[in-house]
Amino acid sequence: MSTRYREIEVSGTPRELGRQIGEAARDEVRGFAEIALERVNKTVKISREKALDTCRQSEAYVAAYAPEMLDELRGISDSSGVAFEDLMLLQVRNQLRPEEDAGCTSFAIAPQKSTENHSIVGQNWDNDPALDPFTVVLTRRPTGKPALMNITQAGLIAYIGLNNQGIGVCMNTLPAPSKPLGVPHYFTVREIYEQSSLDAAVQAVRRAQRAIPANIILATPQGPADLEVTTDNVHILRDDQLVVHTNHCLHPDLVAINSDFPDLIESTPRKARIEKLLSPSSSLSIEDMQEALRDHDNHPHSICRHANDHPETGYWVSVFSVVIEADQGKMHISRGNPCETPYETYALN
Repeated sequence: MSTRYREIEVSGTPRELGRQIGEAARDEVRGFAEIALERVNKTVKISREKALDTCRQSEAYVAAYAPEMLDELRGISDSSGVAFEDLMLLQVRNQLRPEEDAGCTSFAIAPQKSTENHSIVGQNWDNDPALDPFTVVLTRRPTGKPALMNITQAGLIAYIGLNNQGIGVCMNTLPAPSKPLGVPHYFTVREIYEQSSLDAAVQAVRRAQRAIPANIILATPQGPADLEVTTDNVHILRDDQLVVHTNHCLHPDLVAINSDFPDLIESTPRKARIEKLLSPSSSLSIEDMQEALRDHDNHPHSICRHANDHPETGYWVSVFSVVIEADQGKMHISRGNPCETPYETYALN
């Protein structure tokens, strides 16, 4: 297997973007759609009929929030041959079971703490390795909007990445109360990529009627920030140098929630460990950050996560690792555990 993901670039109106994605990534979109519900059913049993009912009802929320994004999905459907409802299923999988999105250890670093003087956000994406064959690096150049580059499973409306306005996005699961219906999470992430400031990014998320909680960690022109997103509010964590996050609530208004939810894949020790690895140095190089993401303290339940005997999440591993230089338009990505594969660099020129 190549250590480099396939790269795709598209441009134009929403429908044109979708048609080009469907043409260029037809095999990946079809493959992802074919196994999506099967992978959800590894941890929660839900019928196709019930899942598609969630898709249909979610569509109305998206139509009120960002209808042009539905046009992009219709374009993907037109050219890939995957039914629109099956593409919607890819977007709502984490509404079928909120904890099923991803574990992940993440950080955001201000320019003054970077030896390169760059604005950086990074993470390990701890999830299902069966999704690797459907993962690509996708650059979109929408007409009249910021360009964006994502490391993503083909068919998703948005995922981890950056735009050409200095916004970098990483994300992970935040166990907290959820609702059965609302704007699916990935649509609010896509809306962030259409912004150029932290305040605008926060407002993009706030205006959605959200279904599930999530954590979004950002590099922005205004510095690093973490958004603990619940269905009712967006709670902002700031620091002038370093912000770290794993999979439990940190904001004072939310910490009480933690007692109601199990500690998702050793979230607390991972948070302490990444903080220890990144805090002592007065400045950090890209290599320092990559080395922190390779860390094996508490292996196999480590920052660099490996398969283990947990009955529900033991198959999760660090499927990829990413360090994003948001103000430089670059992503450094390892395909697979970063202890085993090198980081490759992708640029949004």
